[in-house]
Amino acid sequence: MNSEVDKYLINGCMRCPLGATPECKVNDWIEELKLMRQILLETELTEELKWSAPCYTFDGNNVLMLSALKDSTVVSFFKGSLMKDPHGILTAPGKNSQAARYVKVTSIQQIHELEESIKAYVKEAIEIEKADLKVEFKQNPEPIPEELQWKLDKDPIFKNAFESLTPGRQRGYIIHFSQPKQSKTRESRIEKCIPNILNGIGMHDHYKSKKK
Repeated sequence: MNSEVDKYLINGCMRCPLGATPECKVNDWIEELKLMRQILLETELTEELKWSAPCYTFDGNNVLMLSALKDSTVVSFFKGSLMKDPHGILTAPGKNSQAARYVKVTSIQQIHELEESIKAYVKEAIEIEKADLKVEFKQNPEPIPEELQWKLDKDPIFKNAFESLTPGRQRGYIIHFSQPKQSKTRESRIEKCIPNILNGIGMHDHYKSKKK
């Protein structure tokens, strides 16, 4: 067990203003997160805290992350697209997701029902790391600005949140981020929108809320 993950379960990731408040998403799924954590600790994975959230590694390689979204708790596999998914429980965060896949749970009962399947999936993910298998990425069909792509590649939690948005919301952000001519301005726009993206809020949702 990693003590930093204990802090995450108390305060959340602290990446948005809701951290360490009753409104933090972690509070909505605390029991599910604790149970899922217990299951993951029974595997060969090493528990760490990366990108302000629980990350589980094997021989130093990232295998999966545990996190709370607005409507669920998810276990996100970094190379999920390489997994067989015999039980049909893996979901792509977005239509253009080429690597990540997640298992989404919304209750303690569901976790108990999926426990053996989750352990089997973790074992397969570890075998993928042992075999040093790589995801072959295709060119992204969306015109994503390089500053946004860099952020997506660097931050799996942000990537998961962005790809969980509806295609229309993703497109709205991409257009917004692409408009400035200077890279520094594009980076600034991205940073300002991170809290809303982490909370599943689209560009138009944000503007509507400001007008109220």
